[in-house]
Order: sequence, then structure tokens, then C-alpha cells
Amino acid sequence: MSGVWVFNKNGVVRLIPNPTRESFERMEPHHLGTATAPGARPRILVYIPTNQVIRSHIELEQRLTELGWTRYLNPLRPDLLQFHRSDDSAHLISLPYDFSCIRTFHMYDIVVKNRSFFEVRDSAAI
Repeated sequence: MSGVWVFNKNGVVRLIPNPTRESFERMEPHHLGTATAPGARPRILVYIPTNQVIRSHIELEQRLTELGWTRYLNPLRPDLLQFHRSDDSAHLISLPYDFSCIRTFHMYDIVVKNRSFFEVRDSAAI
């Protein structure tokens, strides 16, 4: 059986034998939502040593600076706030200039590059 298996919101699976864009659009009405999955709780970035929830670029920059990151000024991308580890390193963290636009994948980028210092948590856990 070739095609695409799709789960609906009730957890029932069905096969779409010859998928097209229209067949997916007819399945369920499109709901505008947040950057997280529908029904999912928002995530937060936590600085582990002090259990501090990072709520602004100022707090984040302070913690990253303590860990050896420096701000990278990129005149070609004024919409991004970037940090790099050193001139010899390929590590670069790129974030939207507006902190309210930071999404979970940005947070995980910070966590992966600073494993023992940051973690992403469910906001209900705080």
C-alpha cells in the first residue's frame, strides 16, 4: 500500500493513497495557532545553575557572556542578535532581535551549545 498514513485529531489513522495538497486541506479545518503545537504548553529557557528563567535578551546575554560567548555584530542581518564562542570556533547562536519572537528551536540551539548550563522546560513546571 503506497500513500500517506495520517492521524486525525481523535487519533484515528487513515490512508491517503495519492496525496495532494488539496486532500490534506480537506481533512480538517486549518486552525491558526501559536508557534507551539496546538494544545501544547509554551516552553521556557532556564539557566540551570541558578534555576533562573530567561525572560529577556539582557538576561540571556549576561549568562552567555559568563560562559565565554561574545556578541557578534553582523551589519548584513540587523534583524538578528548573534553570539559566537570565539574566532576559532564555528559555533554561532542566532536569535530574533525581538525576544518575544524566540521559539522553541532557538532555545534548543542554546541548550545544545551549552548543555550543562541551559535547559528547556514546560512553563507549567515552574
